[in-house]
Amino acid sequence: MQESERKLNKRERYKAQMRPYDYLPEFETLDFESLGEGDRYYLQDFGIFNAEFAEEEFTLRLRLPAGRLGAGQLQELAQILTEHDLHIILTARAGLQIFGLEAENILGVWKQVNAMGLSTWQSFGDNVRNIVSDVYDGVGQYNMVEAYPIVMQMQEHILKVPRYVGMLPRRISVGISGNSANVTSMFANDLYFALAEKEGLFGFNVYMGGKNTEVARSADIFLLPDEVIGFFAAFVEAFYKHGSRASRAKTRLFYLLEEIGMDGFKKHLASEYGKPFTSGGKLQFEKARFETYETLKDGTLSFCYETDFGRVDAKELTKIAVFAAEQKAEIRFGIDQNIYLLGLKEKCDALSSPKLSNTILACAGSEYCPFSFWNIKDETAYLPLEKIHEHRIEVGFSGCAKGCGRHRHTDIGLIGLKTNSFGATEGGARVFIGAEHTEGLSAGRTLFPMVPLEHLHAVLSLIIALYEESGCSDFEAYSTQTLNTFSEEFLALWFLANLQTHQLLKLLPNENLPTAQKGFEYEKRLLEKYFEGLDFLDLIEDDFSEALTVLSRELWTIKGEDPHYKPPIERHVCR
Repeated sequence: MQESERKLNKRERYKAQMRPYDYLPEFETLDFESLGEGDRYYLQDFGIFNAEFAEEEFTLRLRLPAGRLGAGQLQELAQILTEHDLHIILTARAGLQIFGLEAENILGVWKQVNAMGLSTWQSFGDNVRNIVSDVYDGVGQYNMVEAYPIVMQMQEHILKVPRYVGMLPRRISVGISGNSANVTSMFANDLYFALAEKEGLFGFNVYMGGKNTEVARSADIFLLPDEVIGFFAAFVEAFYKHGSRASRAKTRLFYLLEEIGMDGFKKHLASEYGKPFTSGGKLQFEKARFETYETLKDGTLSFCYETDFGRVDAKELTKIAVFAAEQKAEIRFGIDQNIYLLGLKEKCDALSSPKLSNTILACAGSEYCPFSFWNIKDETAYLPLEKIHEHRIEVGFSGCAKGCGRHRHTDIGLIGLKTNSFGATEGGARVFIGAEHTEGLSAGRTLFPMVPLEHLHAVLSLIIALYEESGCSDFEAYSTQTLNTFSEEFLALWFLANLQTHQLLKLLPNENLPTAQKGFEYEKRLLEKYFEGLDFLDLIEDDFSEALTVLSRELWTIKGEDPHYKPPIERHVCR
């Protein structure tokens, strides 16, 4: 092996041996019961996932540009699921993952799906993944530019091009929206085209470098709609040429931007784009609350079908497909893991699906994903679902640090983890809070590194109760106006002290205080004033770390019977 090849990561060495596109003819002679490591790498580029430690199980991921497919396609897909006893989960990229496939049927189902006008190409692996948009694109009250034609242009540019199939340094996620208000934030994308206005014309501002745990940053570039495809082509080529192919841990666009800076990457882009960039326009963003039924531009209705945290069975799909065909309604899958029917003349009570899940984004979980620590779909039982639903609080629940539940791009974020730090607990969740996600201003901050699942309901109930006391219009506003004016450590202690004393002490923002009065000393005085006499205060010296460790262990260690949260018995306003 040459020295230059030694520096490449394992995936890159396989690409050097054979392009994934050239591997495709081997499908017909492949022994799916005894796959090698290289086979698994190549198969991902065509939508087939198979883990070495679960070699008898296969997953097939479908690529649905902007989450769209026809009623006939959905019904045919449901028939395939029924025939082979398969099940699906909606992904956070408005696609579908089919589970339950085996060596003897994976190739046949792969052929069926790709023959019905759908595609599995580039849905896994080092590719431009499914390109997403808002479910109300082109038809909603907030829509200014229809993005779907651009999505299809972008997909056509890369989908079956040998140069790009599986050959990028790492995956690229792309989002585009011509709406001034979106159902779900898209700042987790590597490349995001956000609605903007400049000199009286609507177009898109460019954001780059986002991922599930980071917010995409402004590139200070404005594009008219007909300029997007040229820019996208330049972007893909620039990343193809200049992205890192060394350590897999550092190959995402985010790390390239960290290494050479936004201006450095823009130079590579300009070289491929071939003309000067126009500086960014004015973002067109507003916060909106979307209901189960929305009135569209043409006066018809849309209906949001809530899935079971992304899980949908064949019977449900068939019912939705038949209804959509009868009503001549359009079907769109959202990146919120819900299914939308657009163009209805009247409400469709027959499809009512009150599952209290429409603002909760959950990853596939350990039942389906080898990287997840917990069966996230079931661990949502630990959440105060009624309160979350009542206030439309956006929750992202990931099974591991990869963050497929986009936990740092929601109001409250959770990572399910294993722990023995608190005794014989079933596990726990890391809790994030404070994301200002609508306009991509900030990702969520760590509030608690670990909360045992037995206590998660109590902790989240307290957080929501304090939000209710704030009088803020929504949880994101509460984050901006109150939570983010304090340090994470102080907030954690404040919540823990409320739990310990069974109180509900309303916390007012300190943003209007003079700078000299803010910071650690001010936060320490607040705790001393309102929790006078509590033992944890003696542990606070130069920081809050020791007090946090001791108090959390005292409250959450499991000894015999699980302790139960008691409702607040006092209400105070603190300043």
